[in-house]
Amino acid sequence: MEKNIILDKQDASNNYLTPHQIVTELNKYVIGQDEAKKSVAIALRNRWRRQHAVEDIRDEIMPNNIIMIGPTGVGKTEIARRLAKLAGAPFIKVEATKYTEVGYVGRDVESMIRDLTEKAISVVREEYTVLKQAEAKTAAEKRIIDILVPSNKKDNSADNEIEDNEDTRNTFLKMLRNGLLDDREIEINVRVESAPSINVLGPIGLDDMGINLQDMLGGIMPKKQHKKRVKVSEALPMLQKEESEKLIDMDTVVKEALRRVENTGIIFIDEIDKIASHSGNGNGAEVSREGVQRDLLPIVEGCTVNTKYGSVRSDHILFIASGAFHVSKPSDLIPELQGRFPIRVELKSLTEDDFVKILTLPENALIKQYQALLLSEGIELNFEEEAIHEIAAIAAKVNDEVTNIGARRLHTILTTLLEDILFDVPDIITDKKITITAEKVRTSLNDISDNTDLSRFIL
Repeated sequence: MEKNIILDKQDASNNYLTPHQIVTELNKYVIGQDEAKKSVAIALRNRWRRQHAVEDIRDEIMPNNIIMIGPTGVGKTEIARRLAKLAGAPFIKVEATKYTEVGYVGRDVESMIRDLTEKAISVVREEYTVLKQAEAKTAAEKRIIDILVPSNKKDNSADNEIEDNEDTRNTFLKMLRNGLLDDREIEINVRVESAPSINVLGPIGLDDMGINLQDMLGGIMPKKQHKKRVKVSEALPMLQKEESEKLIDMDTVVKEALRRVENTGIIFIDEIDKIASHSGNGNGAEVSREGVQRDLLPIVEGCTVNTKYGSVRSDHILFIASGAFHVSKPSDLIPELQGRFPIRVELKSLTEDDFVKILTLPENALIKQYQALLLSEGIELNFEEEAIHEIAAIAAKVNDEVTNIGARRLHTILTTLLEDILFDVPDIITDKKITITAEKVRTSLNDISDNTDLSRFIL
């Protein structure tokens, strides 16, 4: 029954989302880039379609991997991250430049599958922990009551003594639940999980092989316990965590996590343009980049990767790659790898109008974030409409004249604009309402934005 609850929870998030609904959800956080949103929406819905296709052909339906092309700060990572949340799927973001070809010091490409598996294990274990919370809390409370009022159920105890003892325990349980015992100190046994950190394989390391030394030695080196004196308010969550771990069937967790990785996992490979060979001169750097591409190829095509939780097939994992491709171009990737990313979408540079929308429309809009920060100090922060347009204009101007970093430019501009306010609240500024005007924006930023050298270092 519990397994079905977990499966239903994992499927519910994308079970009924059509491509149009997926785009609608993405629009809450990402401005523009309609072509990219459409592509990822289709890719996500196709994953659900595959799992509900007839069994005879289900394994033959391969994911349509996507490569997103566009400058930094235009929404590539945000689209992938929000897509994973919508799907309720295991998701990791990796940097292509972090990997080296087999035989060199560094991370091998198979480690991305192991990282995705770890993420899935963590998520599923947390879901089961939530399901077991009530049961674990009851068990933790019993352990605390056992310490405060030891049970008197012995064969030679009189019936009235047993009854009195139970009444006392029930009284203490009520006091515990009402917080009346929070400040009382008790002595509890706390498990200490320790394993030697040994690297027996030189630069490769056990982690890159998907092996955990503590797991290897778990049966030989039992977990130690030591006594610790703490307040009841601190002891309860500690004991509840221990009881949760006892109640969770890790075999079930692992089985479900591996199922999710293989069927719904998403890996976002950023900066894939950095491993493209574009000079054609065959030097060491180019050979190394091509080596990483060739190592990446079987992972994207579909292979079996050994992890410490068992074998994981990568055949149906969705890969979304992205890169600015300023120097190189997608055709500089080896042909075999290009073929495994059949869908290519180009994200457009952001305009001044886009910046206005980014500042105001998304649910996590920057202006809303700063308003929430200052509201914690009891201050209402408002921006005049003309001020917002002025900020957007400066962002577009600096991006054109210095370096185009897309929407990230808005972070630097707002930080500079609000720096004095954030520093002076609450010591000097005591007003309960602050309004940012267009004049304030011009006074604070125009001198900087007009000076290319200052813009380069400040904005």
